[in-house]
Amino acid sequence: MKYKAIIFDLDGTLLDTLTDLAEGTNYALRVNGFPERTIDEIRRFVGNGARKLIERAVPDGQVEAALERVRKDFDVYYKVHCKDYTGPYPGIMEMLHELVRKGYMLGVVSNKPDFAVQELIPEYFPGVFASISGEREGVAKKPAPDLIWEAMKNLQADSSEAIYVGDSEVDLEAAANAGIPCISVAWGFKGRKFLEEHQAEVIIEEPLDILKYL
Repeated sequence: MKYKAIIFDLDGTLLDTLTDLAEGTNYALRVNGFPERTIDEIRRFVGNGARKLIERAVPDGQVEAALERVRKDFDVYYKVHCKDYTGPYPGIMEMLHELVRKGYMLGVVSNKPDFAVQELIPEYFPGVFASISGEREGVAKKPAPDLIWEAMKNLQADSSEAIYVGDSEVDLEAAANAGIPCISVAWGFKGRKFLEEHQAEVIIEEPLDILKYL
């Protein structure tokens, strides 16, 4: 077994969360009197955490207090509605079960707020992941390597034994910063063309394709 630990991004990789993220963002924009965003705009805005999502969604030139109000309203809404439309991509469950069967240690590292990660993972993937980390205060989020290093420690794997799986340029950068390879997924928020433009070396089209690279 070349690798011991496989660490996954969450949004756009394991779970299709885009509609719920868009609903939460547009709710927060709407109640604060700002124009709503399209689903394709939200797709481009995600990847760097909830704070950056809100910064990109709010019209330019707003003061910090306005951004904080929108972020707070987003968090309140999303805590209640983070599972309304969310679910695993086709083939994800089969892939995860096969990896567990083969003895890999699995983890999740996400820029999604930790409260949502800790709720969604047990809901959709009970007993699958030995390490689960979302964005939280005091720990640098991706593309910084800190959360990936934390997961590697939890999974008792060094840089020669771990690989990261994600759907965006943030994931490519985070894996490189952590000193481990990255498998990019074409079914996520950004797509194959975008990933190729960002020098992704390995891109898979279907979840079970991951087995070819392990």
